[in-house]
This record gives sequence, structure tokens and C-alpha cells, in this order.
Amino acid sequence: MQHIVKLLILGRDGILNVFRKDHVKAPEEWAAIPGALQAVARLNHAGWHAVIATNQSGIGRGLIDMASVNAVHAHMHRELAAVGGRIDAVFFCPHAPEESCTCRKPLPGLMHDIAKRYGIALRQVPMVVDTLRDLQAAGAAGCEPHLVCSGRAAALTPSEIEVVLGQVPGARAHASLDAFATHLLTRPAASPASR
Repeated sequence: MQHIVKLLILGRDGILNVFRKDHVKAPEEWAAIPGALQAVARLNHAGWHAVIATNQSGIGRGLIDMASVNAVHAHMHRELAAVGGRIDAVFFCPHAPEESCTCRKPLPGLMHDIAKRYGIALRQVPMVVDTLRDLQAAGAAGCEPHLVCSGRAAALTPSEIEVVLGQVPGARAHASLDAFATHLLTRPAASPASR
């Protein structure tokens, strides 16, 4: 088991790429959010390792198969590499909501899998998401919860964002993944998780 001190967990849809209600089913449907991939590269260059935790219920619903998921992620990795960034691993829940699994966010199963894989305490790990459900998953897992407002949260008013943040202790909001990266890279290195 490897030990990586500087690990962060990212959502995928609405964090790195534009969220689609009909699911990203093919590489050509995966469109990066402006500045998001460059933000990952900045974090990587500062020594941060990034993994993805994402619900992909389109698999369980029969809308997308594993070959297509792998093709989408291969495309994502190429796009990141083109700007000098990388995602170390993608953890995903393939289940439909009615399957009652333990890995679908807001449950913390995916994050527990990440903690086991990397041998790290989740309280040291920032998790960046764009929905209340995923923010709740970060809280349930014991991660440091961060909401970015460039994905689905972009539709929320400032007062609605405050309501969302108020439901998860210690949660912070950032305008974008780039703004989150600036926050993370400029806070004191010895700073405990912002709570």
C-alpha cells in the first residue's frame, strides 16, 4: 500500500467536465469546464495527487457500458496530459439509485475505498464537489468538504449556497476548481483542515 500525504478527491461531472443530464456516454460528449484541467495541473505540479470519485448510474441504468466509460476516461486523461495534469485513479459507483449499494454518494463507500487504496486518513483529504449530495458524502467520509460553483452549483444563488454549506460542517465554497486550487496552494502548509 502506498502512502501519499497530499491527496485530494474530485468529483468528475460538474468539476472537471460539463455536467450532462443524459450522462457522458462517449468521449465526444466529455467537455472540460474552462480552466478546470489547468487547475488540476497546477495542483499536480505542487505535489498534489488527485483521484476522482463519481456516481455513474448510467451504467446501472443500461445507458452506457464499461467500454464507453473507459473510452471517456481515456479521453479525459489525454486532455489532462495535454495541459500537464493527471488523475491518478478513477473510483466510480456503477449502480442505479434503487440498487441500495454502499458506494453511491452521499454514502461514503467510494471514499473509504480510496482511503484503503492510498493508506491515508480521510481527515487529511480535501474533497471537491458541486452538489449537496456529494458535499454530504465528503462530510460522511470525514473529508475536508469543498463546493465549487462552476458546475451544477452555478445555478444556486448566494443565499442558497449558504444553505447548502450550512448542512455540512466545515464546508467552503469556491467560484471554480481554479479558485479552489488557489485556496489550497496559498494556505499555510501546516494548516489543519479548514473546519
